[in-house]
Amino acid sequence: MTNVLVCIKRVPDTGGEVELTADGQGVDARHVGFTISAHESCAVELAVRIATDTGGTATVLTVGTQDAVEQLRSALGVGCSAAVLVEADPAGYGPADIAREIAAVAGDYDLVLLGNDAADTGDFQVGIRLAYALGRPVVNGIRTVSVSPDEGTAGVATAQGAGPDGVETWAVPLPAVVTVLEGGVEPRYPTITGRMKAKKAKVEVVAPQAEPHGSGRVRLTLPPAQPSNVEVLGQGPDTAAAVVDLLQKLGVAR
Repeated sequence: MTNVLVCIKRVPDTGGEVELTADGQGVDARHVGFTISAHESCAVELAVRIATDTGGTATVLTVGTQDAVEQLRSALGVGCSAAVLVEADPAGYGPADIAREIAAVAGDYDLVLLGNDAADTGDFQVGIRLAYALGRPVVNGIRTVSVSPDEGTAGVATAQGAGPDGVETWAVPLPAVVTVLEGGVEPRYPTITGRMKAKKAKVEVVAPQAEPHGSGRVRLTLPPAQPSNVEVLGQGPDTAAAVVDLLQKLGVAR
């Protein structure tokens, strides 16, 4: 039986053009909705699968305001059995602060899953800081993870991810921390029954352990927009020859 804690973050839905706040500290979310990062969607899916396969539980956690309950209930709707909100304004929390708050809750869990990085700040630090705080092994940037029993221990997590020479496999004893990249599994959609249960489920609210130190971030910057060039091949039937020439140039036609 493996009890899994999966950590998520409420982030702006940046499917379109990204704009930053005036102070450059975050993504301007005034004109967009909210979601969780794609990496975290896959982490939730893996948590539910592992809990189901081992007869354990999958608990979802976030550090955020009451608005983040929406994202917690989304995870409950796809199979997580419990939810924890560390109620705080995440804007003032840096990676070390977030790791500390997760560590305060994570002690009784066999496996902690996180997204490799958040879609808004991309800090890439929380998983490693959390593992250090808990004194546990950590594997970063994996695509899939499963748990097998091991006599006398909490079990062994087998994690797979992309390496320089192809797929790499790691086996780590539990308890452990794993950060997840999208692409290894397909997140499920909530069923109607799942949505109804999620609406009624209790969300445990806990207070932060300490005042945040902040991220120390100076500001975020956006890369310059890439220019796009358009070439008009022609108009009407006379364009056919130009299209054939282009296809041959691209190696699509002979």
